[in-house]
Amino acid sequence: MRFGLFIPQGWRLDLVGIEPRDQWQVMRDLATYVDEGDIWDSLWVYDHFHTVPVPTSEATHEAWTLMSAYAATTSRIKLGQMCTAMSYRNPAYLAKVAATADIISSGRIQMGIGGGWYEHEWRAYGYGFPSAGVRLARLDEGVQIMRAAWRDGIVSFDGKHYQTDGAIVAPQPLQPGGIPLWIAGGGEKVTLRIAAQYAQYTNFTSEPEGFAHKSQVLADHCRDVGTDFDGIVRSANINVVVGSTESDVKDRLAQVRSRISGLTGEAAADAMLNSMSSPQAGSGTPEQLVETLQRLRDLGCEYVICYFPEAAYDRSGIEMFEREIIPALG
Repeated sequence: MRFGLFIPQGWRLDLVGIEPRDQWQVMRDLATYVDEGDIWDSLWVYDHFHTVPVPTSEATHEAWTLMSAYAATTSRIKLGQMCTAMSYRNPAYLAKVAATADIISSGRIQMGIGGGWYEHEWRAYGYGFPSAGVRLARLDEGVQIMRAAWRDGIVSFDGKHYQTDGAIVAPQPLQPGGIPLWIAGGGEKVTLRIAAQYAQYTNFTSEPEGFAHKSQVLADHCRDVGTDFDGIVRSANINVVVGSTESDVKDRLAQVRSRISGLTGEAAADAMLNSMSSPQAGSGTPEQLVETLQRLRDLGCEYVICYFPEAAYDRSGIEMFEREIIPALG
């Protein structure tokens, strides 16, 4: 089992209280920390513009700008977004952006890609909010365009949603065959079919029964489209609040709640904390989390991407995870 780590970027109200002029230093220093070790395989950011669980005026730093910044300031670790919303950028343009970042990073970019879901920011930025069917059709066409651009350096495509006419994507990515595709989402009829056709990685629920079910759906799609199910790495994201005792975990969760509740309101803060406050969700003692992750591994999960809500302020949870959990599962 390999592990990635989300770098706080503000989207989940994880830079609150840090002056905007100081936020890049906090993010860069944590990226440097994970890059200099050999424990973490990748670092990740989210592709969002407005905070959750509610939109606020707090900073949310843009994903692909951060990709280029991390490409220039790290040297080892893989760099990804979980996940880029296909409709936020023209796919030929996105292929160009990603290829440039891959060059800067010496071949370390990962392309997390999905249909997008956060209606508030879609409408606020003028994208409208098309139906799920349209968003996923754009995902399908966009992935085809990016794959062809990275493979051939030029792409022409005449689809329902996207058209290109000899779009030159040069330089091409350094990685043979193009940038690895992480297709995110568990939609069973469309998203997982797209993943079966094109993905090197998938990313869906960490809930064990759901993970097992989605894996079977993916396997069925792979059989139908003639691809190798075993050749696709299945991954999941978890929200990690780890403490030496259950009381320690509760205290850490309370600190997160205290930090965000003034911005979100009590009800939204409680809902956010409830979604991350069980061992199955990723919060607990080291022993509880090892048990949770061993179960996921036994179901075929080969990659876990961890979000630590306190990472900008306190690395002790990350260090405990490195010391007591990863060695048991690596």
